[in-house]
Amino acid sequence: MKLVIQRVSQASVSVNKNTIASIGKGLLVLVGFSAGDEKANVNFPFFIKKCTQMRLFEDEAGKMNLSLKDIGGEILVVSQFTLCADLRSGNRPSFTTALEPTLAKELYVDFCKELENVLGQEKVQRGEFGADMQVALINDGPVTFYIE
Repeated sequence: MKLVIQRVSQASVSVNKNTIASIGKGLLVLVGFSAGDEKANVNFPFFIKKCTQMRLFEDEAGKMNLSLKDIGGEILVVSQFTLCADLRSGNRPSFTTALEPTLAKELYVDFCKELENVLGQEKVQRGEFGADMQVALINDGPVTFYIE
């Protein structure tokens, strides 16, 4: 499992020119699952804790000292299989290391549900798994992290 976490002042996802999800201040999380990832071996609690408790937001002194939970922020989760691409050879990415779509969708849904359990359903928005999505964001900082 791989995540790209971006602190945003706003973010949205559109499919077929229709906005299907949007958030204000919070995190845009791109998530990808690799071959071999399965519910039994993916450490959801670790990733959930990083998304919700990592101190990525500034306090009154301008220091990154506040978490998503501290600020009451929102999170937008977007499936991103290209995070699992193999770029070691040639000029065309290979996606043989990405998890099969049916299993990846199950993990994506489970990950979003776990986030909802921690933050509340109203604070978690989702992209549409497998769709051709347009993701718009205003990266705040910019602040971007990669976790696997």
